[in-house]
Amino acid sequence: APPECPFCGEAAGRELEEHVRARHGHLLGAPGTDTGNGEQLYECPMCSLTCTNIQILEEHVDLHLEEHNFSEGGNMRDLELAQQLQTEEERQRSEEEKREREEFKKLQRQYGLDNSGGFKQQFLKNMEREVNRGRMQPFEYHKRKADMMESLASGIDDGKTKTSGLIEALCKYYQNENKDVRRVWLSAGVDHFQSSLGDRGWGCGYRNFQMLLSSLLQNSFYNDCLRDTTLIPSIPKIQSMIEDAWQEGFDPHGASHFNNRLHGSKAWIGACEIYSLLTSLRIKCQIIDFHKPTGPMGTHPRLYEWVLHYYSADNEGGAKVVCTSKPPIYLQHQGHSRTVVGIEEKKNKSLCLLLFDPGCSSQEMQKLLKQNSDGTGLRLLRKFAGSLKEKQYQIVAVDGVLSLEEKAARCRASQVLTSEKIP
Repeated sequence: APPECPFCGEAAGRELEEHVRARHGHLLGAPGTDTGNGEQLYECPMCSLTCTNIQILEEHVDLHLEEHNFSEGGNMRDLELAQQLQTEEERQRSEEEKREREEFKKLQRQYGLDNSGGFKQQFLKNMEREVNRGRMQPFEYHKRKADMMESLASGIDDGKTKTSGLIEALCKYYQNENKDVRRVWLSAGVDHFQSSLGDRGWGCGYRNFQMLLSSLLQNSFYNDCLRDTTLIPSIPKIQSMIEDAWQEGFDPHGASHFNNRLHGSKAWIGACEIYSLLTSLRIKCQIIDFHKPTGPMGTHPRLYEWVLHYYSADNEGGAKVVCTSKPPIYLQHQGHSRTVVGIEEKKNKSLCLLLFDPGCSSQEMQKLLKQNSDGTGLRLLRKFAGSLKEKQYQIVAVDGVLSLEEKAARCRASQVLTSEKIP
């Protein structure tokens, strides 16, 4: 509130000094109490101080007026500063909220959760781009579109990115290799699936599931639980299968991350979705979480040791090349996943994983099928300890078949925890 006049109580604002002098100046010189010796005492109307000199009183009152003005000016400056700080805080909060919204939208686009369409839309868009760039003839576009629509209608993968016979070719290669491999363990037969025009950039998890499933379908031990899945499903079909697993009650926390919907999106999936899907099919599996490096320079020797034990535990024979009956292993890290199909033990005791990568083209993988291969193609598969240096890895390993009771128990358990951490 503006300062009040000490004489009349009227609000005077910044003009307090002028108001006092104009309206009440006569009071400043009003005589006060007589001291008895001829002197007059003049009383300050603002603080009751008495002065014997009218000039001294006027100077004293001037100080009061200056103090009023200073206080008012200080209050106004404090108010202006507070308003400036509030405005700046609101501006920063608005900018932060805007950045958060943009970052959230960026993450949605990155992980395929921005409702921009799924496999079908991306496939058609990329083919149209190939035609416009002269890399694809119109007749090929229409043929591939028809094949894609047929695949989507049937729910069966068209097999155009599949390469078979690779494990057999690797077995032959290692039997003749005499350089630096002491022993090698290979998984059961598995087909390689390359990412296509429809899932490039986001479909690695689905392609690795196709690889794992291709191996299980070749093993009669899993016939009963896979009797409704006798052929490799397409990616949209796999999305629907994961949604069905969620409907059964598997991993409600993970399902909520995707708003319980995958079909028709480009959403990335990981180890938890693979676990839920396999378990819903009554396939016994486990997630192992290598949540931090266990070796120098950010490496994961414990991961390599675990894979070696997985393949060699039931295959302790002295043969150099051991073709096991073990299914391949799903390997996940931030942003990508691959399939472990074997492990080498070098003569110097170091270990090397053999990985199928969906990002590797079918043309490159088919080079491994040549019997006269000199091993140069294995560079695509080999990953030494120094090559896997992400902060965290997860694997999904298959180990048998579940009864209906065991499946129900695992469904309940998945609602709490689905992974085991390696210390």
